[in-house]
Order: sequence, then C-alpha cells, then structure tokens
Amino acid sequence: MPPQPGSQDIELIVVATVSGMMQADVLIAKLNEAGIPAIPEYESAGPVIGITVGGLQLSQVRILVASQDAQEAKRILTTPPPPGWEAEATASTADP
Repeated sequence: MPPQPGSQDIELIVVATVSGMMQADVLIAKLNEAGIPAIPEYESAGPVIGITVGGLQLSQVRILVASQDAQEAKRILTTPPPPGWEAEATASTADP
C-alpha cells in the first residue's frame, strides 16, 4: 500500500520532480517494481493544463516515498539502464 499523505506515522520525502504525469507514472512504476511504494503530488490544475504561471510550472509532479525508502529510491532513479537496453526494448516491441 502506498504511503498516505497526512499519515502521522510516515514522513514523506520528495525523491524526484518531473514535468507531467506520464514521466511521474514511469518513475512510480519503476519504484513500485523495486518494492518501494511511491505517490505523486501535484497542483490540482497541473495534469489538465501544463502551463507556467508566475514562475510556477503547473505540470510539475513531485514523487514522494516514505523517508526510510528515500535513499534507495534516489539510487534507483539515478542508476542508468544497463548497456543494450535499447536493443532489447526494440526487439520486444518489433512485429513478429
């Protein structure tokens, strides 16, 4: 179960900030796959209108994890993919 905002027992830490929900969904899936629950936090208008108002980018999404998972989450998100991942991804999506 993902950490719940407002929970008194869990301190949430921002481990990444991205532009838009598509990028956020990819990072959250990557963390969840590693066993780290994560949730997005964004301005309510962000997913609907990706604009900048007064220097605030409304499409900005912050990825939150429990404080005890923050260090491992940052490591996962900053580790580059293994060599050859592009060829493997292309091969798995090619028509037979």
